[in-house]
Amino acid sequence: MISRLLTTVSALVLFVLGLALLFAPDVVLGRLVPGFPPGSAWVGSLLGAAWLGMAALDWSHRTTLLGGIYGRPVVYANFVLFLVSALVLVRVVLRPGMPPVIWLFALPFFVLAVAWALLLFRGPFDPLDRA
Repeated sequence: MISRLLTTVSALVLFVLGLALLFAPDVVLGRLVPGFPPGSAWVGSLLGAAWLGMAALDWSHRTTLLGGIYGRPVVYANFVLFLVSALVLVRVVLRPGMPPVIWLFALPFFVLAVAWALLLFRGPFDPLDRA
């Protein structure tokens, strides 16, 4: 089931990144964002909490039929999350002086945004999903 694979991959990506931002936002953001003020690490913790919430949503829906009209709120929420995140990261990485390692985050987010868009607008991928 392709929707199961997509929700599992999304949940794992968001879980790992969310844990990193929740427990070590100053380390993660300090290395990725030049001049990041250490007193603002709470913003990273909030982002980590949001990503962990989305990871839990994806993980709990990994066995359900998703795509088209099925599970539309879950699919739509993931599509918006990954699309907006990818666009923001691409905008940031194009600024002068930003570390190119941010592309390592922007590329998977863009790929996941495209996959969720296909699931949202096309419907379930696998004919076995319709059974």
